[in-house]
Amino acid sequence: MTNSLANPHAIEKQLKATSIKRWLQGIGFTFVIALAGLGLSQLPGLDRVGQLACAILIAVVYRQVRGYPEAWRTGIQFSSKRLLRLAIVLFGLKLNLDVVFHQGLGLLVRDAGTIVFSIFLTMFLAKLFKADASLSFLLGIGTGVCGAAAIAAVSPILKAREEDTAMGAGLIALVGTLFALAYSLIRPFLPLTALQYGIWAGVSLHEIAHVALAGTPAGPDALAIALLAKLGRVFLLVPLSFILMYGMKRKGRTESDSHPKVEFPWFLIGFLITSFLGSYVLGHALILSPGVLNGISLFTSFILTMAMVGLGLNVSLKDLRTKMVRPLLAMSITSVLLAFLTYFTI
Repeated sequence: MTNSLANPHAIEKQLKATSIKRWLQGIGFTFVIALAGLGLSQLPGLDRVGQLACAILIAVVYRQVRGYPEAWRTGIQFSSKRLLRLAIVLFGLKLNLDVVFHQGLGLLVRDAGTIVFSIFLTMFLAKLFKADASLSFLLGIGTGVCGAAAIAAVSPILKAREEDTAMGAGLIALVGTLFALAYSLIRPFLPLTALQYGIWAGVSLHEIAHVALAGTPAGPDALAIALLAKLGRVFLLVPLSFILMYGMKRKGRTESDSHPKVEFPWFLIGFLITSFLGSYVLGHALILSPGVLNGISLFTSFILTMAMVGLGLNVSLKDLRTKMVRPLLAMSITSVLLAFLTYFTI
């Protein structure tokens, strides 16, 4: 004990080693739960829900049963913040700018209408139902743009609570899956051509995975136009984010100095760079095998899942079970009306 007191550098070194160990354990903890979510999503039925929603469910259940693992907080927060931004940057590789600009400009008008309609109607209904505004806003953006990825991208800009981000991502994944399954079931009975059905799915469903799920049974042409329509909504995430950033800055100036300064979303610049690389470099100047590209896509989905695990551990159902019902109702009504509106305007 005397030697320890006489050697403060040794104590500092030991504390630093302990801190690093707990940081790694926290990251490892989110990795394990994300892996469990991936495994759970392979089961029949749950394969339709997806690994993200399954992992969030496990994280939320763990929090309710065991509480938040405080000793690993720094590592968990690294996953929920840093890995989240990395996932958004890598997500840009899925956006083909060339296809959007040359073939999907007409669909961008529909896509913009979807985003505006979803956000404003969700917020109108939230006000009508006296629902939580923050969670409702995230759900409106997720419905209009690209589901959990959009919620994850705008949350740092809006300075949303981590529990709202996690709950919003989980709800949008679950509801979007139900809608995608419903689209697939009613498709044979609809008086739509394959291309019309693809456009309808692409401009109205929540996430890229949901669009792929609903579009695949209608054939390759329907799936291609559906994904094109969806990519336009993903592209519009960038201008929407900058609009939100401008709005938050104005809000900070008008409310008081107590409102924190809005940080520039540098990860969106990374998103644009990877979009450019995926559109004009990969497959042109740099050829990667389909296996490598698929591996990058799986890695992106997995680290996004790890980030959502970190956020899911902040969810206290005791505090949110009454809070999330009304925003969920507002989003569900918006999704139903969006489906009808886009169907009858094709």
